[in-house]
Amino acid sequence: MSQLSLFEDTSVFSEVRTEGIKYTGSKLKLIPHILDCVSSLNGVSTILDGFSGTTRVSQAFAQRGYSVISNDVAEWSEIFGNCYLLSKREDEFYQGILNELNQLEGYSGWFSEHYGAQELNGVKRPFQLKNTEKLDAIRDRISTLGLNRTDESVVLTSLIRALDSVDSTIGHYVSYLSSWSPRSNNDLLLSLPKRVQGTGLHEVIKGDVFDVIDGRYFYLAYFDPPYGSNNEKMPPSRVRYAAYYHIWKTVINNDQPELFGRANRREDSRDTVACSIFEEFRKDDDDTFIALKALGSLIRKTNARYILLSYSSGGRATKEELASIINNEGKLLRIIELDYKKNVMGNMRWTDEWINSDKRNMEYLFLMEK
Repeated sequence: MSQLSLFEDTSVFSEVRTEGIKYTGSKLKLIPHILDCVSSLNGVSTILDGFSGTTRVSQAFAQRGYSVISNDVAEWSEIFGNCYLLSKREDEFYQGILNELNQLEGYSGWFSEHYGAQELNGVKRPFQLKNTEKLDAIRDRISTLGLNRTDESVVLTSLIRALDSVDSTIGHYVSYLSSWSPRSNNDLLLSLPKRVQGTGLHEVIKGDVFDVIDGRYFYLAYFDPPYGSNNEKMPPSRVRYAAYYHIWKTVINNDQPELFGRANRREDSRDTVACSIFEEFRKDDDDTFIALKALGSLIRKTNARYILLSYSSGGRATKEELASIINNEGKLLRIIELDYKKNVMGNMRWTDEWINSDKRNMEYLFLMEK
């Protein structure tokens, strides 16, 4: 097992630029180190990104010339993947559509009723009314354009990114600020996403990761599952991405769902609705976290030569539990530790010292060979 130097240079990957939104668990700061891990391996051509989220890591892989299979269960992940990995039209085609949408006059519709406000006056909303009125006009117009799924994904990605830049939240949509954030004063404006110009052949899937790996071989699989919080007082909704980002699903589907609660969440984001097993916060009869058992099963069932695993020290796994999974299922080749708050690399710790040992918020990368 190799040791990572505090001063190891990853500047060779500085030209990689990805786009996304504010997202819990984003691996933006880890991307140079993820790419460094992969580049150290010979013969890697196709990579599975099993929990792609906003697809920043998938975008980075694609920019480096790898063929990417980008998968997630979330609607917004599929839309981002279609936009950044699959869309091939010239910029002018999409820019013409965005110019038309930007010129629309806003009006109050469903989104304005539930998510916009002129003044807060004790009622919290994530957007100022001027921007939800523009959203109503733009989303209604998109539905009339007759775009195919990939082309529509580019336009919807632009819309989601524009909304993300004018929201009044702390980064998610289960609660809103009591006063307007400075960025919420800006006007909603669509801009063209910077799509990947790479040589790889890509695939975008919206599905359960166990279905994706079934019967397939991958030279390398990158897994960043939503481990959930290790805060026992935190309610289930606070570790579920469907609850965090319910509004993006509604923007994409434009389905005007039934809502509940002060945050006007979708009914299908309730805590009682089945979630991904990797977001399961409970323990089984053996007093083992269900999500942790799912991770072990995933690593065991994945037919890949290498697996690169992300982990946050705020997750449910202890150092002993995670070490047991890795050592039982493969050979640990490399560990990278990143102090996320300071954004500096730390010296690698040996297996009996890593993870949760000093209560700092750390991010880890584990490269293993099966």
